Amino acid sequence: MAGYAVANLKEVDNQGVHFGLDERDYEIRMARVGLECEHCGVSYKRLAPSFREPFGHKHKRQEEIYVLVAGSGRIKLDDEFVDLQPWTAVRIPPETMRSVEAGPEGAELIAIGAPNTGPGDGDTVPGWWSD
Repeated sequence: MAGYAVANLKEVDNQGVHFGLDERDYEIRMARVGLECEHCGVSYKRLAPSFREPFGHKHKRQEEIYVLVAGSGRIKLDDEFVDLQPWTAVRIPPETMRSVEAGPEGAELIAIGAPNTGPGDGDTVPGWWSD
């Protein structure tokens, strides 16, 4: 064995359905297990046009970097907002609550997290970002 793993991020199981979200609006495909990650994790997120994640989340230990690869949007970080254009990267410390909203053409992001903490490191707050 070569010691590496390969996965197509768009073919990993969509975990958004486990949050009760319609896959036409939201996909989150977490590849940490499929890639056998030891020290990090990587996920693909797709949000439909003008869709806002219906929850915020933060971590106990894991730092994340979000990279917008297509579309546009904004991310709420505690009480601040950052506009996202393609190839914008945002590093988020574990304790910062975050949530993403897509622009009018939708948004596709890659999220990278480290260290690999496995399940239970994240705290989710439904309805955290509301107008």
